[in-house]
Amino acid sequence: METRVAVAAVIVEDPTSVASLNDLLHQYSAYIIGRMGIPHKPKNIAVISIAMDAPNDVISALTGKIGRLKGVTVKTAYSSL
Repeated sequence: METRVAVAAVIVEDPTSVASLNDLLHQYSAYIIGRMGIPHKPKNIAVISIAMDAPNDVISALTGKIGRLKGVTVKTAYSSL
């Protein structure tokens, strides 16, 4: 199956969703190249980037599940390759 490289930008505004987010990332860990999380304490949010190499349907499934978490926003950018 053909894969694409993508990066998901995640903003976590509800800290109670962090455990669910980490569970999802663990479930999809085979496709994750790397991740970086930055807490922004003045606004009590977290900014997370997730780099992936996966089939389109896997990327869509993961980002869709992330987007359904309470207080979590996600946007994804795809490579053309």
